[in-house]
Amino acid sequence: MISQKAKEITPFIVMEVMEKATEMERQGINIIHLEVGEPDFNVPACVSDAVQNAFNEGRTHYTHSLGDPELREEIAKRYFTEYAVTVSPDQVIVTSGSSPAILLTLGVLCEVGDEIILSDPGYACYQNFIKFIGAKAVKIPVFEEDGFQYRPDEIKKCISNKTKGIMINSPMNPTGNLLSPNVMKELTQFKPPIISDEIYHGLVYENRAHSILEYSDNAFVLNGFSKLFAMTGLRLGYVIAHKDCVRAMQKLQQNLFICASSTAQRAGIAALRSASNEVAIMKETYNKRRKYLINRLRELGFEIKVPPTGAFYVFVNAKHLSTDSYKLAFDILEKAHVGVTPGIDFGDNGEGFLRFSYANSIDNIAEGMNRLEKYLVNL
Repeated sequence: MISQKAKEITPFIVMEVMEKATEMERQGINIIHLEVGEPDFNVPACVSDAVQNAFNEGRTHYTHSLGDPELREEIAKRYFTEYAVTVSPDQVIVTSGSSPAILLTLGVLCEVGDEIILSDPGYACYQNFIKFIGAKAVKIPVFEEDGFQYRPDEIKKCISNKTKGIMINSPMNPTGNLLSPNVMKELTQFKPPIISDEIYHGLVYENRAHSILEYSDNAFVLNGFSKLFAMTGLRLGYVIAHKDCVRAMQKLQQNLFICASSTAQRAGIAALRSASNEVAIMKETYNKRRKYLINRLRELGFEIKVPPTGAFYVFVNAKHLSTDSYKLAFDILEKAHVGVTPGIDFGDNGEGFLRFSYANSIDNIAEGMNRLEKYLVNL
């Protein structure tokens, strides 16, 4: 009764950790959540006001399938301001979060049996999107000593006539590391388009993130409002598509999703126009947490060869504790009451690692580290 493709989808383990943690909380157990990649801030005030105004003004109907024209113009302006690249609003497709943007992009690029190149470790859900549309993920190992950078020569070996895209994510989930400009430039020399997930752009604490559009227009940019603007529940994202593919992606959008939420789109306009001060405060807070967490993890014996400088994650090698990260993560949850994500969630090359999220208050992070320290002593 259940399709084979549905059976083959692997679970998103971080959600299973969170759901187990929630069960424990219902039993009265206090859990420190360092597993979830979700901002702990409320939306900026201008976003809240925009949502309420949208309801009051009756902006609760379908929008254009490509998205509210005002929002698409603001997104194009942002890419010019931030990266000095010219994007036409007609290249922007607004989606209900970045996940539909991934699906639309893969849907327009891939036939059954085609291939998409991914990093290993990498964001857990990419491979399941690829599998669901009938394509194949070709995983390229990346290593902590390189700061989890792609090695372009390794990608070159794997490119074939079936390769329809190379996926990058910078700043990266789960590692928090950024791809170097040199690596990004090298990747654009290959024929397949680059699919650049830029959802963590803006959350960079040293140097700066570069958009793939600075180096090539043979690219698809995925982005959204969940991380930078703490708008996870509003489900608003977008894809900046190659102009030759927009019409095909629009037809997919019309059939699969119709359009993104009209009220969320008004909130997106407000965020891009007016949220910069609150975003700066959030960013400063994340950076303080980042520095604190890295120092505490090192004190606890975790080696961090290349400190992360973006997103809100620290990906640490825990092989000195266990080579079964799934078992280790759930043991930490059960005994220390701290939620962390096992590295195996992000690919075979992530096995033996743990991902810690600092999208939580510094007091909670400190308590989590104290509990982890006691756990390690007992271990």
